[in-house]
Amino acid sequence: MQGLRDDVYRRPLATALERLGVGASWTCADIGAGGGDVSVALAEVVGRSGRVYSVDSDPAARDEVARAAAAHSQVVAITQAGEDLRLPEQVDLVFCRFLLLHVLDPSVVLDRMAAAARIGGWVVAQEPITTSGRVGGLPLSMPDARHPDVGALLPALVRDAGLTVVDAWAEAPAGIGPGPVATYLASLTGVDPDDDPIVLPPLVTVVATRPGS
Repeated sequence: MQGLRDDVYRRPLATALERLGVGASWTCADIGAGGGDVSVALAEVVGRSGRVYSVDSDPAARDEVARAAAAHSQVVAITQAGEDLRLPEQVDLVFCRFLLLHVLDPSVVLDRMAAAARIGGWVVAQEPITTSGRVGGLPLSMPDARHPDVGALLPALVRDAGLTVVDAWAEAPAGIGPGPVATYLASLTGVDPDDDPIVLPPLVTVVATRPGS
């Protein structure tokens, strides 16, 4: 996935998309899209016949998405909070990553995501268990996150949103010395890990479908 070539967590997303068979003509929504890296990766998969709604509450994200997706006319940037999610249409796939740990109420956002998926469509949520990350054997901390370990509750939260959980797993990138894992950690915490062994927070992926009424 070219759009995620420098993303240390790209493998869990690629695995989820492959399991769902995401391909040409799919309609997708990337909620909490930030700079649009995942939106661009989805656009590469769905092609010109598909569509990707790149949704973020920060108005500045629209410009970042526009730059990132300049070659992908199928990406539509929307400024909207997850709690207020209203898409122009129901879609085949609704996706979020590193979103629910920051929102006021993850359940409200998941309810909105579930409603945005078509009947039989998919919801994929990826959230961390932050305190399970380790640097030099010591736990990580993200004091600015409202729900730093929301990943540990993610399967239950997705089920409680009325979705059917089809699969769930966790992956944690690891490394030592210079490399993408150390670079990512430094960007996340502002601290250079030097030569300490790193295990990044496990990212819990939940794949769910919206059942028919």
